[in-house]
Amino acid sequence: MDQKRLFLAIAISIGILLMFEIWNRPVREAQRTALQQATEQPAAPAPAPIGAPATPAAPAGAAPASVAEAAPRGPEQRIRVDAPRLAGSLSLRGARLDNLLLRDHRETVDPASPPVRLLAPRGDAHPYFAQWGWTAADGRTRVPDAETDWTADGTSLGPDRPLTLTWDNGAGVEFRIRLEIDRNFMLTARQSVANRSGAPIEVLPWARVRRESTPQTAGFFILHEGFVGVLDGRLVEWTYSDAKSEAEKRNGGPAFEVESSGGWAGFTDKYWLTALMPADQATRLRTAYRHVSDAGQDRWQVDVAPAAAQSVAAGTEAALDTRLFAGAKEVFLLDEYADRFNIPDFDKAVDFGWFYFLTKPFFFVLHFLGTLFGNFGVAIIVFTLILKILFFPLANKSYKSMARMKVLGPKMQEIRERYKDDPAKAQAEMMALYRTEKVNPASGCLPILIQIPVFFALYKVLFVTIEMRHAPFFGWIRDLSAPDPTNLFNLFGLLPFDPTVYSHFFHMPAWAIAMGITMWLQYKLNPTPPDPIQARIFAWMPLIFTFMLASFPAGLVIYWTWNNLLSIAQQYYITRADRAERKATAAAAPVKAKAKKG
Repeated sequence: MDQKRLFLAIAISIGILLMFEIWNRPVREAQRTALQQATEQPAAPAPAPIGAPATPAAPAGAAPASVAEAAPRGPEQRIRVDAPRLAGSLSLRGARLDNLLLRDHRETVDPASPPVRLLAPRGDAHPYFAQWGWTAADGRTRVPDAETDWTADGTSLGPDRPLTLTWDNGAGVEFRIRLEIDRNFMLTARQSVANRSGAPIEVLPWARVRRESTPQTAGFFILHEGFVGVLDGRLVEWTYSDAKSEAEKRNGGPAFEVESSGGWAGFTDKYWLTALMPADQATRLRTAYRHVSDAGQDRWQVDVAPAAAQSVAAGTEAALDTRLFAGAKEVFLLDEYADRFNIPDFDKAVDFGWFYFLTKPFFFVLHFLGTLFGNFGVAIIVFTLILKILFFPLANKSYKSMARMKVLGPKMQEIRERYKDDPAKAQAEMMALYRTEKVNPASGCLPILIQIPVFFALYKVLFVTIEMRHAPFFGWIRDLSAPDPTNLFNLFGLLPFDPTVYSHFFHMPAWAIAMGITMWLQYKLNPTPPDPIQARIFAWMPLIFTFMLASFPAGLVIYWTWNNLLSIAQQYYITRADRAERKATAAAAPVKAKAKKG
């Protein structure tokens, strides 16, 4: 195998992947943050809930709506949500949890910046809420709708303060929603119906999470954002664009619908998740991902409901217990919930990607080291050193082969020139040279081949795990998951303007420059390809990679730079040792020959 061609193919493949990732980034993280902090806009008229039929007329003989309901109503009443890690409020109109802030997570690295808003009411620019309700399966029972005003038995919802919402339909049927919240991000809802009407009824309880606008996504092809869930033991992922296309094909029907036992489903953002699931994982529910377009506005919904309506005989009750996760995708917390509530593959809410078998263990190691040293940047450096030690014997063999290949460069060039009109003969002579010198040309590619999955796995850890979000290093690096903020094109802040407003290619931070320099030094230690075209491509690779990695998370660039430095030290040591060994062998050769003659 020709080492240079293999190495070139690998390098170009990596370059294409990295360029594709950057080229497909529709907006920068700064734009996303600005959008999240946008000023609230006036509320539009509330549309009918997706998938829920209009409330049927009251059955004959039922009590009419109260005068208070018929008359113009005052503003909606709200119940405060006060938990250690969540704050916000719940609207009694429609039983909507539509105002939720994450106390522990800020919009920016500034501790004084506002907390991240996860859920928002319809008066917000981007409404996003969870809701519980019923559909009249018998077509006659009056059920609460999106504008029903509920009655609460308390003034707040907290870990030690459950809340029950009650509504009577005036015909002997009482609907209740009992809400409990833990000290993190899990809420349990028990929807019950008490039938005192004197006749059997059929109702279908449901729970849903709804977005009334398309959220701004990060736009990275290696990161999934949109519908997500594990149903029937299978990970289900739909992007917003794919779900919209599928729903249009189905003429407004659900983009995806399945009946399954247990599981979970919801919306995933880069760091945040809202997901519904049955409280008892043995419960069979029908889960649907929906999309509708209302006056040009895209609206999205995840809903769960029993596979069949509940038949409630006179004088009896029926109930449905579900859970709602609404919070940050913290790996240890997701694993804890998965174990406690038997939630299948709940950690897959974090997009660990193809290299899951590497990415999650890498996360655990980095998290342990970060906790041990108090700095995730130091954890990356120590982790890289550990990897180098683990692969030291293999890398030594590879670098030794590369050092010998560099020595053989003149002989290889001579063979190519001598047999330039006979490629087959040239290849045969080259293989004979490799055997004589005991060199494996492919072994020099092993460090790169090993580094590819390590690179992507570490990239995933830095990019998708919230534990790395806003994690500082030293100096100007205040967030390892974000790009290095310094920039050569404004003289590292001396010039008062932002060159990236013209193009993201005008971002050249200090750590990327250091990475480019170390990559160039490593290139100089490698054998120079005899092919002039290959040689020029390899010479330009450090500069190309410097520009491509400039907008990558600072933690990844630090890893690459440190890894280059360790590789340079190791390669330099092996090259010197190999040169000394060859010199000693050459010096001993005449003595051995003379001794043999004597």
